[in-house]
Amino acid sequence: MKKCLSLTATLSCIVLLFLMANSAVYSQDATEEPAHTLTNPLNTFEGADPWLTFYDGNYYLATTTWASLLTMRKAPSLAGLKTAMPITIYFETDPSRCCNMWAPEFRLFEGDDGAQHWYFYYTARTSGTLDNQHSHVLESDGTDPLGPYHYKARLFDPAHDTWSIDGSVMVLDDALYFLNSVWVGDYQEIFIAPMSNPWTISGERVLISRSDYAWEKSGLFVNEGPVALQHDGKTFIIYSASYCATPDYKLGMLTYTGGDPLDGASWVKNPQPVFERSDENGVYGPGHNGFFTSPDGTEDWIVYHANPSASDGCGGARTTRVQKFTWNEDGTPNFGAPVAVGEEIAAPSGDSGIVTPAETVETTRFKLSSAQAYLRHLNLNFRIDFTVTPVEDSEFVVVAGLADPEAVSIQSVNFPGLYARHDETNLISLGLDDGSDAFAGSATWYERPGLVEGAEADAFSFESYDAPDSYIGQKFGLVALVKQSEMMTDRLREDATFVAEQ
Repeated sequence: MKKCLSLTATLSCIVLLFLMANSAVYSQDATEEPAHTLTNPLNTFEGADPWLTFYDGNYYLATTTWASLLTMRKAPSLAGLKTAMPITIYFETDPSRCCNMWAPEFRLFEGDDGAQHWYFYYTARTSGTLDNQHSHVLESDGTDPLGPYHYKARLFDPAHDTWSIDGSVMVLDDALYFLNSVWVGDYQEIFIAPMSNPWTISGERVLISRSDYAWEKSGLFVNEGPVALQHDGKTFIIYSASYCATPDYKLGMLTYTGGDPLDGASWVKNPQPVFERSDENGVYGPGHNGFFTSPDGTEDWIVYHANPSASDGCGGARTTRVQKFTWNEDGTPNFGAPVAVGEEIAAPSGDSGIVTPAETVETTRFKLSSAQAYLRHLNLNFRIDFTVTPVEDSEFVVVAGLADPEAVSIQSVNFPGLYARHDETNLISLGLDDGSDAFAGSATWYERPGLVEGAEADAFSFESYDAPDSYIGQKFGLVALVKQSEMMTDRLREDATFVAEQ
């Protein structure tokens, strides 16, 4: 809430202001901007593979979602990203590219219409697998980083159409190059390929880095997450080395020595890592980075993810961190040591310092009335678990029903805009509201008295709006619509009866 000065200021206040206006101290400090600060991390969970950009007065941050959708946060200050709600910018239903989305990167390029567009690069797998990752790109309709976006293309080298992750675009001498990471035998290697436009690879890939040193071989032989860094005419590729499940995930560096960028000999690897774990600061596995400049363009900053303990691995405990870096006399970057969580650091030069208070949203967890188990989503599908990590996967906002305001719809907290709905197979999953009557009907529920016999007064069951007498319950361990009938067992009734927990 904004505070306003009284229109009837007292005489003493007027005198005080007059004295301040004529003091030397006041004349020196009044024109100075306050020193803004912030602390890491920028989020509390699911902060892996961050990409951060300052554009037109705001910061934009995207991270891995592990799901069939992409999200972004927007704030006028770096610290403001900590309270910014994620916004779903794209939702995918095509089974050939629907799932487990990783490693976002978004850049502003000219499209085939001659106008500027954001190109959002990401990795996604096919439905029905736990792997088969490939690189894809979206195109924005205009110049708003939040979109809207439409699917543009899959990026691949026709001669080597293989597993591909961590796609990144490098601009060098006005030409575009695609960087990515690919498994070849026991090695996950980094390749470069030419591009004819921001969505098309136009030639064969060339190997530029594989795990040569012991520090690149912790856990597995991994080189991944390549991203270009350019300064004073020099070009570097900063990449992540070793396996993310180890605390020794870290950053290495390639230096471009001139000549053809598509010649592996044009890239020289630094024999030592350039950014790695700090046990003293409690930072483990720092890696998969991006770069951005301060709002006034005078400072260079790195954004990366890291773990709070040595045993956290490749999961949702990784959070997004930022810090300023400098340059050595030889023109190479000096990233220093990763900053400890909670350590106060100066905000980027020109940062507004504006932090919008987090919106107060009443969230609800739905617990089985018969057990300490919760309704939750995992990779957009619903299940009932006793232990939920992160807890936000079991938190929902109940709103007026999309198809009937007398009913309710159940919106995800960490994926705003996505609702609990049933599909054509009667399974319950999260879906993006497309504005259609069909979606509204599948995502609308009536709260009925609990189906279980002798249920407490506060127990209830969710009856489907467009499938009368069918309720959210469990079938064969899957959360699905369950038809109420005389043959309904006590167990089915128990699994379809919930209580709300604030």
